[in-house]
Amino acid sequence: MKYLAKRDYNSPMVSAFDSLFNDMLGDWGLMPSRFPAVDIVENDDAYILEAELPGYKQEEVKVNVEKHVLRLSSTKQSKREEKDKDKKRLVTERCYQSFERAFTLPEDVDEEKIEGQFSDGLLKLTLPKKEVAKPKAIEVKIK
Repeated sequence: MKYLAKRDYNSPMVSAFDSLFNDMLGDWGLMPSRFPAVDIVENDDAYILEAELPGYKQEEVKVNVEKHVLRLSSTKQSKREEKDKDKKRLVTERCYQSFERAFTLPEDVDEEKIEGQFSDGLLKLTLPKKEVAKPKAIEVKIK
């Protein structure tokens, strides 16, 4: 885990202490992600998409469907920097950044009936399936 001691908001500085432990311990295999973690499962009636959005409020997350593509996005930015300009930050790990995830929807998703729930930083979307016309064989008469 990397700790960054900041002198001011424009010039980050790593202290000798932090540098020593970052070199020794590395990142512990942790990679920061710019995208929310998503699970997608399928059952007989629908696809269920769950996205982890800790720290986000429902009104800060947009979900839309256009041309068979489902998009999750947010442009939330940290307000902490504006209100804490006079404070000397020693460790800053919590931040928010804009993100966008796009998923191409299968043909059997009924886009008009997609529903969502947002609770405790978890977005759950239910993408119901619709009846897909099954191809039928047409007998061609040859004369």
